Amino acid sequence: MEDEDEKQLDKKQWVVEAEAVMKDIKEHVKEVCLSTMENSNRFIYLNVMTGEGDKYCVELSAAGFRVVGNSYDSKTLNDKQYFETPYALLGSISSTYTTSFGNSLQRQLEFLEKELNV
Repeated sequence: MEDEDEKQLDKKQWVVEAEAVMKDIKEHVKEVCLSTMENSNRFIYLNVMTGEGDKYCVELSAAGFRVVGNSYDSKTLNDKQYFETPYALLGSISSTYTTSFGNSLQRQLEFLEKELNV
């Protein structure tokens, strides 16, 4: 069985994965985009600005998500902590993400409640 860190995708597949992540989190962060750093068949980088205005470069790989820089397009940190989801990573670095995500869930539940009571 292939080790998680050695799992490889085509570079185009990583772009598809990253685009799906960006779509999922965009309403909960100020900015998210692909990094200009070179991606490979083992990882891709995203630039994320939290609601607080903090900028991060995040690596997405088969091992998960981890912060690799505290500015866009940088790999200046050697954080070994990986998160299974972008939500877990964002929850650990941004209190406004947690609030935004919670508010979004509440709005969706209220909408469903209205639909069911019609």
